[in-house]
Amino acid sequence: MPPVEVELKFRMTDAATGERLLASEEIGGFAALGPAETSKVEDRYVDTPDGALTAAGYAGRLRTIGDDTVITLKGLRRIDDGGVIHRREELEGPAVEGEPAASWPESAARDAVVRLAGDQPLAEIARIHQTRRKRLYGRDGAVVEVSVDDVAVLAGGSVVERFAELEVELRKGEEASLEPLADLLRDTEELVPAQTSKLERALAAVHRDEPAYTVASPAESPVAVEIPRREKGPEAAPGRDGPRIVVGKSPGVVADDHLAEAGRKVLRFHLARMLAREAGTREGRDAEELHAMRVATRRQRAAWRVFGAAFDPGRTKRHRLRLREVAADLGAVRDLDVLAEALEAYRAKLSPKESAALEPLIASWRHRRDAARVLLVHELDSKRYAKWTEEYAAFVQAEGAGSRPVGPTDPHRVRDAMPSRIWAAYEVVRAYEPVMRWADVTTLHDLRIAAKWLRYTLEFVREALGPDAGPAIEKVVALQDHLGWLHDADVAAGLARSFLVEHAGDLDELQAAAIGRYLIDRERELARLRKTVGTPWRGVSSLAFRRSLGRLVAGL
Repeated sequence: MPPVEVELKFRMTDAATGERLLASEEIGGFAALGPAETSKVEDRYVDTPDGALTAAGYAGRLRTIGDDTVITLKGLRRIDDGGVIHRREELEGPAVEGEPAASWPESAARDAVVRLAGDQPLAEIARIHQTRRKRLYGRDGAVVEVSVDDVAVLAGGSVVERFAELEVELRKGEEASLEPLADLLRDTEELVPAQTSKLERALAAVHRDEPAYTVASPAESPVAVEIPRREKGPEAAPGRDGPRIVVGKSPGVVADDHLAEAGRKVLRFHLARMLAREAGTREGRDAEELHAMRVATRRQRAAWRVFGAAFDPGRTKRHRLRLREVAADLGAVRDLDVLAEALEAYRAKLSPKESAALEPLIASWRHRRDAARVLLVHELDSKRYAKWTEEYAAFVQAEGAGSRPVGPTDPHRVRDAMPSRIWAAYEVVRAYEPVMRWADVTTLHDLRIAAKWLRYTLEFVREALGPDAGPAIEKVVALQDHLGWLHDADVAAGLARSFLVEHAGDLDELQAAAIGRYLIDRERELARLRKTVGTPWRGVSSLAFRRSLGRLVAGL
């Protein structure tokens, strides 16, 4: 039986998440076995002119690292159970560029290529360049390799898409050892289980419109295998009339609501807002439509976290997973909108010459944004999305659907169960108090997430808490906003730095200097926001805030 690759694969909606994980000395009980390493990788996906490898169920990949080339055959059929652990057949061995497969050093991969391809040459069908950051972790004899891949898809020497993935490959030990890592990563907001391979994403990108910004590649290889552009078929449902939900001006949660029904009210309210913005998001003329749709998906995901224990997980899992995927697609576009808007605001203060020198950076971000938008619209137009929204809308409007059974003495009303949830959310925020004086960017990012959950927990039951909830929520929002600006500055600096490194040979002196000054500007803004975080922090860590929170909870 061929060897089986066992791994976890996630899309990253925020590339900085991967760096934070690799910087950790411990992940899910696994301890780091050494420092992180960085390598540049070129992958060329190949097949015969008649697609012999694909027909046999394999993706052929030639990977070049330095002077070494490796041929890998990966099974196209994933052997998985619907979770995040993926299993695929994998054959690997040395290869020699420019020579027929029969002359390569002996290996099971070479033998399979010769058997399937015969005398036919292997031609490139897609090419990707990756900057791979990887680190080994171990636990009880098991070893995993955690890798963060910044992927650029090329066609004819042009970058046609960029994306980031996180992979955790089991290198040694039993598959069960991956489960704690799977649980940890599945609950990380910026990670979404990957449903497509890099090859599938690369082929989809290659057959889209031409890119707006061109960079040099080490070599240009003709695409000898013609893959037809996939037209919209049975999976597409453009222009559909989606479900309609009528809601009031607020969710309307009251203290005597059953916890599940309170959650259903919140989900129904924000799903209605999400659907109301769908047409504008698909049209793409007003960025605020997409922003509002993304906010609505975030509120729903938060509602599942706050109220999810009141529902049967087996009956609601599909809704939660699909919502997460849609939120990731929206976030991939919106985050680049925010970066581009901030860069445009910075350019507006510059001279025309200096502003023009920043064009390569803004063009790159716009192109990445457009590529992400293609994937988003494809998802919104799919029958899969249409079917899910119809079923989800029915669920949020059907009282009792998916609720866990409760006894008469089980805490199941808002007034019974929410006080402990509110305090638990606040405890997570206040736990940062001892480290705030020297907190690094990673720690402040984690605090931002904790503050966000506290805010949403309060907002969802705002009406039940009464009119005094407003000032307390505003203090949490002030902290979250400050940390959000800090996060944006950190991401912008990181992307500008990466762009300078990757395109050093393509930029003239003026462009490199202008982008370098923007990088410095973002780093200074990051430092300023770190220095001034104390003011909004004291707003939620003070005795006065705790007293106000106590009065609100007591009112339930």
